[in-house]
Amino acid sequence: MKVALIPFQKNLVIRMDNIRFILIVTFAMLVFMIWQAWQLDYGPKPEVAAIVNPEAGNIKEDLPSTAGAPAQTESADQSPVTTPVAVSSSAAAAKKTVTVKTDVIALEIDVEGGTITNLDLLNYPVEKANTVVNRLREMVGFPVEQVNTAPVRLFNSNPEKVFVAQSGLIAGNGFTAPNHHTVFTSEQDSYTLQPGQDSITVSLTWTNKDGVVFNKLFTFKRGSYEIILDQNVRNNSGKAWSGRQYSQLLRIPDTSGKGNMLTGGMRAYDGGVIYTEKDKYQKISFDDMADETLDVTTKGGWTAMIQHYFASAWVPPTDQENHFYTKELKDGRYVIGTYSPPVTVEPSSSAQFVSKLFAGPKIQPMMEKIAPGLELTVDYSVLTFIGKPIYWLLNKIHNIIGNWGVAIIGVTLCIKLLFFPLSQASFKSMAKMRKIQPRLKELQERFADDRPRFNTEMMSLYKKEKVNPLGGCLPLLVQIPVFMALYWVLSETVEFRQAPFMLWIQDLSIQDPFFVMPVIMGITMKIQQSLNPAPIDPIQAKVMKMFPIVFTVFFLFFPAGLVLYWIINNTLSIIQQTIITKQIEQAK
Repeated sequence: MKVALIPFQKNLVIRMDNIRFILIVTFAMLVFMIWQAWQLDYGPKPEVAAIVNPEAGNIKEDLPSTAGAPAQTESADQSPVTTPVAVSSSAAAAKKTVTVKTDVIALEIDVEGGTITNLDLLNYPVEKANTVVNRLREMVGFPVEQVNTAPVRLFNSNPEKVFVAQSGLIAGNGFTAPNHHTVFTSEQDSYTLQPGQDSITVSLTWTNKDGVVFNKLFTFKRGSYEIILDQNVRNNSGKAWSGRQYSQLLRIPDTSGKGNMLTGGMRAYDGGVIYTEKDKYQKISFDDMADETLDVTTKGGWTAMIQHYFASAWVPPTDQENHFYTKELKDGRYVIGTYSPPVTVEPSSSAQFVSKLFAGPKIQPMMEKIAPGLELTVDYSVLTFIGKPIYWLLNKIHNIIGNWGVAIIGVTLCIKLLFFPLSQASFKSMAKMRKIQPRLKELQERFADDRPRFNTEMMSLYKKEKVNPLGGCLPLLVQIPVFMALYWVLSETVEFRQAPFMLWIQDLSIQDPFFVMPVIMGITMKIQQSLNPAPIDPIQAKVMKMFPIVFTVFFLFFPAGLVLYWIINNTLSIIQQTIITKQIEQAK
């Protein structure tokens, strides 16, 4: 019976002897992939080639085609001017914009079509100065580090970074309507939300040759990244008017990838998304738009372009059938949008087309109130079912404490309590392994030339001492998805962007400027490693001793928030493992 079990025992022992080593190597490779991705985002970037302006004769390609019909052509009384991408220097000088400023956004609306061409997020600077670092630089005589404190620009009219929000009306055959190439008139050139004022409304007007008056109203509210668009039609002609509204986002993809954090070796998603009644949240990448034109009809829903930390979404009325579409245009431009069912306006009557535009940070509680599923633009990938509860808990703790660093510590404690039974079993197994380590060494030396006999004796020792060699590894496997989900939460959640913790840690989303926390993490890892049983194989033992150094190097470039989690997790593990090891070693 013993002989029959030898092959099985041999394989099992080899697996047990190496599984912890394999797990750590795998995790190290994962960390290396994340580090490479981090370098791609924050390392030097190649110069982006200038975009060639499209020809003026093709400016109608960005208009939607309804129900397979060709895009609307421009009538004689519409002013045929080019899109923001295709303006000459003389045309650019003649363009007129309406500036709007609230307490959270500043933007420009081009009177050509009422297109939002530039939008700045006033509460989100591109970079934030570290006051502690600057003081230390001054003390040693170094110049203060210069950072770009300008607000993040979401919509952009720069020809190389075009990202604009367009909207308009599409008239039926025989009718005319203003699209995003039509030149409107505005009541004033500048609007500012004054103290005590809750909202402001920008009004643009255009009248066609038949006397139909079109009024485009943009409403902005205090503290809100939501823009309400009303397109009113007053039919003063002698015949019925028919048309639809459309709203779309036109963008040139960001090829630099700057700021797009990688999660688990993958770049944070940057592209189009839609939300439909049937299929819910779906990604429509730029490659998808190039390969196939989107053609979907749904009740409610929304279309959006998302990027790391920020999103822009058109939200049509939820009680109507909306048609979603995409287009690939010339010179690397892409369009994603929606249009409504047709509406007929009888003579001497009026109609109103309503839609909402969200343009701002991806703050989940705020987005949940704007449209169903909009909070899903905060992409935790396949581990969303773990990431969302972690974010919820972080948010709850932050609402009480008011510090995201302390919230990370609180969540680490909660995760540690959740996995306490698994950790307890794991540490007990490792403590027992550590206790019998001298006896295993003795067996290895005694049966150095008889591997089958060594495996048999080792299995007998495990059985006698009630040691499960796999007990220290399986809990680690269970916790890896939680670690990865937490990494994505810290990487994708905009609340951590430029969020201070304490002292020199003034941005939890970037690396420690003095690399103190990664060094502390390496020390805790070394201490924890000293509490674990060393591998019997001397080569493995030497490699294992290098892991704290290797991980410290990797964590030098990781977000401070993630390093903080790892330090607290290691510290708690050291305390728990020390207590258990003493109990096991003192036992008879």
